Amino acid sequence: MITPITPSPTPRAAAATTGPTVAIDIGGTKIAGALVHPDGTMSATTRRATPRAVDAEGVMAAVAEVVADLAESPLWASAVRCGIGSAGPVDTSRGTVSPVNIGAWREFPIQERVAAELAARGAGLPTVLAGDGVAMTAAEHWLGAARGYANALCMVVSTGVGGGLILNNQLHPGPTGNAGHIGHISVAFDGEPCACGGRGCVESIASGTAIARWALDQGWKPSDGSGGGTAHDATAAGVAAAAAEGDPIALAAFDRAGRALAAAIAASATLVETDIAVIGGGVAAAGETLFGPIRSHLAQYATLSFVQELQVVPATLGTHAGLIGAAAAATMLLPPSAPAPTA
Repeated sequence: MITPITPSPTPRAAAATTGPTVAIDIGGTKIAGALVHPDGTMSATTRRATPRAVDAEGVMAAVAEVVADLAESPLWASAVRCGIGSAGPVDTSRGTVSPVNIGAWREFPIQERVAAELAARGAGLPTVLAGDGVAMTAAEHWLGAARGYANALCMVVSTGVGGGLILNNQLHPGPTGNAGHIGHISVAFDGEPCACGGRGCVESIASGTAIARWALDQGWKPSDGSGGGTAHDATAAGVAAAAAEGDPIALAAFDRAGRALAAAIAASATLVETDIAVIGGGVAAAGETLFGPIRSHLAQYATLSFVQELQVVPATLGTHAGLIGAAAAATMLLPPSAPAPTA
């Protein structure tokens, strides 16, 4: 039986007197694990490449190997809970995942399967599933850029656009774990169709894929550097590099993305009164090329008095956000004394 999720204090408060949290981070390229300690440090870190061209059990075998690695740690017996962060879509009400970038998993019962792997290695721990955007939000609120803010929106802008919410110092994943999924707010009523089935979604304008596609459609051309300039590939990173050199189409692509993000951030902040928006992910690595347009356009959308002081800042935890976030989500969503699941 999967332990029900109930709110609990922040990781800092809840984990002060407890042992480490087993953290598992599942993505399209890697499956990582660690024991995350109450102060946010990690030990026994391990990872496997996410298997390709295998069935569902083949992917699960890599997860099981990560758990087995963690079980070899001398601190394994002192672990008190487990958090799983996964690429989505997720359904935390059922403990299932259907990651877009892991085709072998559709409604795969990852929470139940991980709990079984833990129990088989003598650790019958309460286990929580969180989408990667929600996990990143928990991480940034615990140890990152949203630390100290009672109400925050955190976002991952990468191949897609995801996010999560902190409301009144509590992680707010929603009934299925998808609250705060800002990437599928529509900001262009007549915009192009989105992969989700909607139209004009933030993700269809501001994701790395969308930025590169729009720039190419407008006539921007990647450079191989043969003319003496910097080489730019046909990705958002390439567009960002060209924008930094003043290319007008590349600048326009990031201005367009920044406007879409600003509109969605302002709408979200107006709805739930967030104090800060934290943005991470590969596209955020463009720095002021992205953040400049966001802040500029935000002034046009965040006009009411209670959102005029809204801050937009970069995420600070980088590649550690997945594992730290899985642990933080588990600590926030499970009380310290949560019972272990029973068969």
